[in-house]
Amino acid sequence: MSRLLFVVNEAAFFLSHRLPLAQAARQRGYDVHVATPKSAAVKDIQQQGFSYHPIPLNRQGRNPGKEAGGLIALYFLYRRLRPDLVHHVTLKPVLYGGMAARLARVPGVVNALTGLGYTFITPGWKATFLRQGLKAALRLALGHRNGCTLFQNQNDRSLFVKSGVVAEPATLLIRGSGVDMAVYAPRPEPSGTPLVLLASRLLWDKGVGEFVEAARWLRAKGVQARFVLAGAPDPGNPTTVPPETLQAWEAEGVVEWWGHREDMPEVFAQANLVCLPSYREGLPKVLIEAAACGRAIVATDVPGCREIVHHGINGLLVSARDSHSLAHSLQRLIEDPARRRTMSREGRALAMAEYSLEQVIEQTFKLYGGLLSKGARI
Repeated sequence: MSRLLFVVNEAAFFLSHRLPLAQAARQRGYDVHVATPKSAAVKDIQQQGFSYHPIPLNRQGRNPGKEAGGLIALYFLYRRLRPDLVHHVTLKPVLYGGMAARLARVPGVVNALTGLGYTFITPGWKATFLRQGLKAALRLALGHRNGCTLFQNQNDRSLFVKSGVVAEPATLLIRGSGVDMAVYAPRPEPSGTPLVLLASRLLWDKGVGEFVEAARWLRAKGVQARFVLAGAPDPGNPTTVPPETLQAWEAEGVVEWWGHREDMPEVFAQANLVCLPSYREGLPKVLIEAAACGRAIVATDVPGCREIVHHGINGLLVSARDSHSLAHSLQRLIEDPARRRTMSREGRALAMAEYSLEQVIEQTFKLYGGLLSKGARI
């Protein structure tokens, strides 16, 4: 029985993005373990029956001593647990876990980069300096002789390969973490005033500010629509939108704030149109879910979003950081229900063809098998 260890920066993220894969691995005979920082969501991992290991990783940690402690803790976890395969998910587990796996001589490693984060999209000399240092560290982390780095879009993959961070033969493109097409199924649009939904972590770099500006402009023009934010601020992210700002927008009447929701299929069923004006993405699961649910989409023409939204087919693409372009495209679809219905059918077909959970799981197990086979020979 091969021992598989998932290392993720948040327990909640493991549950929302990797739980079906872990369950499928267990069904196929893997001994599945999960390592995340402690949080309230850990109990849900344990209730699923997985062996759980706490790790001292802080997503936004900057203290050199504590950061080194995270790397050391992962090294000793790998030495003690002796996994056959480690699957690191998100940037910090990839960075520290990749280094620890090389030191501990883990037989096989998967490094899954789900997006490049604010460090790669923030302008200015400080961010540029940080990016160069991060790339140098990632060269070490991604250099395992039996490792594979997973990317969710070709743009990110090309950036890392051209920068010399990782060799192309040691990379693989798997588009997202997959969506259960039976759970996220099409339902008729609701009648009444059209509802435009932005569902995400409420961060400035998700385009929340541009969404609110577009909503304000459209309301001033007399366009009849409701604009909804579904999600919560992320205090651990430096680009989080403060709760008091969200409350002020709601008091102004420009948007409704529904908070964090666990019932996303029901949320999509209440929407006529889905919007994500993000500055950059890995591959946003929310847009795959929206397409699967048969909702037309307005998103930005940036890596990650453009993989899911085919302009004029299942949605519209707009320039990033441009609230006026966003408002015009939203108005076009708000006022054209027939076009939304056509886009709904195209979006569902695209999601079924390229982003189903079953496809992603099979692609991942094919990768696991190759790494385990090679690891046994090393």
